[in-house]
Amino acid sequence: MRRLLFVLGPLYNEGHVKVCNANDEEVPQKVSVHAEAPNPTAASIGGAARRSWLKKLMRQRALQVMALLGIAWMIVFNFIPIYWNVIAFREFDIIQPLSAAPWVGLDHFKEFLTDDSLGYVIRNTLAMSLLKLIIGFPLPIAFALLLNEVRSIRYKKWIQTVSYLPHFLSWVILGGILATWLADVGIINKLLMGLGFIDEPISYLAEPKYFWSIIVASDLWKELGWSAIIYLAAISGVSPELYEAATIDGAGRFQKMWKVTLPCIRGTIAILFILAVSALLNSNFDQILVLKNSLNESKSTVIDVYVYQTGISDGRFSYSAAVGLLKSVIALGLLLGANYVTKKLNDTSLF
Repeated sequence: MRRLLFVLGPLYNEGHVKVCNANDEEVPQKVSVHAEAPNPTAASIGGAARRSWLKKLMRQRALQVMALLGIAWMIVFNFIPIYWNVIAFREFDIIQPLSAAPWVGLDHFKEFLTDDSLGYVIRNTLAMSLLKLIIGFPLPIAFALLLNEVRSIRYKKWIQTVSYLPHFLSWVILGGILATWLADVGIINKLLMGLGFIDEPISYLAEPKYFWSIIVASDLWKELGWSAIIYLAAISGVSPELYEAATIDGAGRFQKMWKVTLPCIRGTIAILFILAVSALLNSNFDQILVLKNSLNESKSTVIDVYVYQTGISDGRFSYSAAVGLLKSVIALGLLLGANYVTKKLNDTSLF
């Protein structure tokens, strides 16, 4: 009986392999060699990925169109205007091309820094922004924590709806409502007089000393519920096992909020704090423009209003562009500083 021993080796002579018989003699044998399927190349993988991407793009074409509209808006209103910052260094006149405007360097910046109105403009801007930061930043966190503890789903949804609703109304509408409420015959005066807190009506928008309080309170009224959405989303991501462990350890509701919920969302709080600090010089222009008047001008003129008045009302485009550019540079410095400090203290940062 012939014994065959197949020895693995390289192929030769177009499919011949070494086959040894009982006497260890090589017997060339023709075998059928089936070629293996070729491995997919990088080009084929890339082509399949592109086809899959295009199919996904077509399925989401409605969403992609919406995203493209947002990108187009950003390009038109955020990126293209960057080029026109050059008028801050020129004496630009609207009736002549930009290339014909004479170069003045830093003259507009020097004029603003030596302007008599600089003091109260910066004071009003920082005062209202700091009040909003000190009061308006922690309150949405507290509101989200308390709302998360509401057990009745129906009552919770009702609170959310009531608190979110003012955000969707423009400041033109809310400004008219506030002007009516704060008038001499408005509901605020009638309520306070009925409770015996005041003896005669007060025209709140005509008194400069009340303006900052009105701005902060109305901003809270409009944005409190909406600002809490991000914190509620962060709270929903906290593991239930942490709450169960805290319950086993005997922690109450407020202890869970302080020991479990807050530490778990501190990253979100840190990021939003960085953005809030960087926006200290960005007053709510719409809100202030609607509520300001000639009687409260000493407390209502902020940088944004000052830029609007000098640029649009007075036609000093180069000067207002210089003021706006200087404000943006300071805001960038605040962003970098807040990001550095937060990274050192909390190990959380934007970049």
